[in-house]
Amino acid sequence: MINNEDLKVLLVDDSSVITLALERIINSQPDMRVMGVATDPYEAVSIIKSQIPDVIILDIQMPKMDGLTFLGKIMKQHPIPVVVFSSVAQAGSKNAMLALRLGAVSVLPKPEKVIANKQFHHELIQSIKEAYAAKDKLARMSAKTPFTVISADRKRVNQTPTRKIIAIGASTGGTAALQYLLPKLHHDIPGLVIVQHMPGDFTRWFAEGLNRTTIIKVQEAEAGAVVCRGNAYIANGFFHLKVKNRANQFVLSLQDGKEVNRHKPSVDVLFNSLAETAGDRGIGILLTGMGDDGAKGLLNMKKVGAVTIAQDQNSSIVYGMPREAVKLGAAKYILSLDEIVSFINNS
Repeated sequence: MINNEDLKVLLVDDSSVITLALERIINSQPDMRVMGVATDPYEAVSIIKSQIPDVIILDIQMPKMDGLTFLGKIMKQHPIPVVVFSSVAQAGSKNAMLALRLGAVSVLPKPEKVIANKQFHHELIQSIKEAYAAKDKLARMSAKTPFTVISADRKRVNQTPTRKIIAIGASTGGTAALQYLLPKLHHDIPGLVIVQHMPGDFTRWFAEGLNRTTIIKVQEAEAGAVVCRGNAYIANGFFHLKVKNRANQFVLSLQDGKEVNRHKPSVDVLFNSLAETAGDRGIGILLTGMGDDGAKGLLNMKKVGAVTIAQDQNSSIVYGMPREAVKLGAAKYILSLDEIVSFINNS
C-alpha cells in the first residue's frame, strides 16, 4: 500500500533481476515506494496515464523503444524527474551524457552487484531525493537553450597561464547550468576549474560534450596541467581536484582519498585549495545543488580576499548548496546564472 505522502518511483527497465533489487532497496525506505515497474517505455506510458510518478529510474537499452527516445518524449509532454540508470561502458557513458542534455536530472552507473553493494544503496536513494528536489523547476531545465556545435575554426585555444583563477562547484542541476553557462563565455576569460558531482565514468564524456559547444577549450582535469586562460577543467569523478601554486603558475593536482561531505570530488576540497594558493586572485562560484558541499570552502576563500558568488534561488534547479553559503555569509554576491555569465566574461 502506497501512502499518499510517500515519494512515488517508477522503474523502467527490462531486467526483472534489476527491478526486483531496486524495488527491495527503495521500498525499505520509510518515505518512498515503487509505484510501478515497466519493462519498456510503452508500458511506462500506460502506468503514467493512471498515476504520475514523482521520479522515474530509466534504463537506456530496452526493447520496442530505447530510453533516450522515451526521455525526449516525456520531457516535451510532461516533465518528470528522471534518473538514468546506465551501464558504465563507453557507449553507455556517451548515451548518459545525451540523456543529461535531454533533461535527465542525473546519471547513476549500474554496479556489478546491487543488493550486496551498500554504497550503491546510498547513491540510489540520494539520487532519487535529489531528482525529486528538482521537480518544481524541471520544466525550465528541460527547455534550456538548444546546443550548437562549434566548428574547429571558431575554437580559440589559449595557452597563456592564467593570473586569476575561477573555481566553480555544482551538484544537482549543475550539468544543465554548466551546459547553459560555458557556451556563453568569451575566449579570453580567466582559467576555470570545475567540480560537478558526477560519477567518474562520465566526467570525461561530459567534458568532451561541453567542448563541442564552446569557444573555450573544455577538458577533463589532468594532474600537472597548468591552468590557462580560456580553458575550463572538469574534475575527474574518481579524484578530488586541488590547485597548487608552482613557479607562480596554477597547476592541477588530483588526489585520491575519502569522500568529503559525502562526495569525491568535493567542492570544499577545491575551494579550500584556492584559499591557500590563490588568495585575492581567486574567484569562487557555487551553483545549484543539494546539500552543503562548498559552502565552508567558499567562506574560506572570502576570508583571504577572493571574490565569492552564490547562484540565486530563482535560477537554481536546487537551492541547497548556494543557500548554505549565503547562510554562512560566504557569498559576496548572489547572482542569477545570466549575471554569473556576465561576471565571468568581465573578469
